[in-house]
Amino acid sequence: MAKTVYRVYVIELSKKVFTENRKFREANPQFNGVLQCLYVGMTSKTPKERFEQHKTGYINKKGHKLSAKLVEQYGLYLRGSLYQHIDPMTNRSEALHTEEQLALELRRQGYAVWYN
Repeated sequence: MAKTVYRVYVIELSKKVFTENRKFREANPQFNGVLQCLYVGMTSKTPKERFEQHKTGYINKKGHKLSAKLVEQYGLYLRGSLYQHIDPMTNRSEALHTEEQLALELRRQGYAVWYN
């Protein structure tokens, strides 16, 4: 059986998320409105497949909703230039760590970022 491969991805969100979502705003007190609002995630799918799952409110066979409400409501498009330099990983915990590190780095650069 083939090994599962994990990828980190970035989705640009509408700036409306900053004004309409209190939790997003509170997570990004450094945001000055110059750069964009972003969602950083990790997936075993391709980033494009995962983005489609978010936007369609995907529910898996067990009945669990796998889409992030923020992306479903505010997601605009994938931002490949912000994640394509990151190689796929075969270890889930490494991918989760990379997701967090990328999110925090983007936040340091002035983006408003949500990740989980």
